[in-house]
Formats: sequence, C-alpha cells, structure tokens
Amino acid sequence: MLKDKVLTKVDDSSADELLFYTEDGEVYRMHHYQDCCESVYIEDICGDLNNLIGSPLLLAEEVSEEREPLNTWDESFTWTFYKFATVKGGITIRWYGTSNGYYSESVSFEKVD
Repeated sequence: MLKDKVLTKVDDSSADELLFYTEDGEVYRMHHYQDCCESVYIEDICGDLNNLIGSPLLLAEEVSEEREPLNTWDESFTWTFYKFATVKGGITIRWYGTSNGYYSESVSFEKVD
C-alpha cells in the first residue's frame, strides 16, 4: 500500500496507533480495533521513523513470526512486524497481540478517508 510512496510525516503521538502522511495528501492509519479480552499494542519500534521521511519507500511489508510469548500465561498471542525502508535506512515496528484465543490479535493498516 505504501511502497514507492513518499512520506512527509509519521505521527507516533498516540500509544496505540501510527499515522502515515504521504506527499500526495493521503493518510494511512496503523492500529488495532480493541475488543474485550485482548490486548494489541506496539511493543517496539526499531530504527528512526525520520528515515522514512522525504524519500520513496523501497520496502513496505507485513510479516508475522512464531516467537515465544512475552508472558507465559498468554493463552494466545501474535507477533506482527511492519518493515519499512528508504535509501536513508529502515525501521521495524513490532506489534504484540494477546487474547484468550477467541478475539483478534491482528493489526489494521488502512487508508483514512
């Protein structure tokens, strides 16, 4: 969705979402629709978000991996990684979701109208 686009701003002022602003006036939101009995949040951002500003995105991908849970009592859990890169460098946004197994642990990435 964002590959080859040029970002003008990445807003990380909210603890549970990121907003990506493009040179052509589009805005994209990365977040999770919270529900009962679950928790999905940004666990870490590895790299400098400023590396994404002003140059075309060469890489923009979502990857899920099997890893150990953060807490041994997590019944169900999902690690989701968003990887972005420009010629300035790359970043990885690491999301962690946990639930009782009946709720979504996924991250939404959508264009804001």
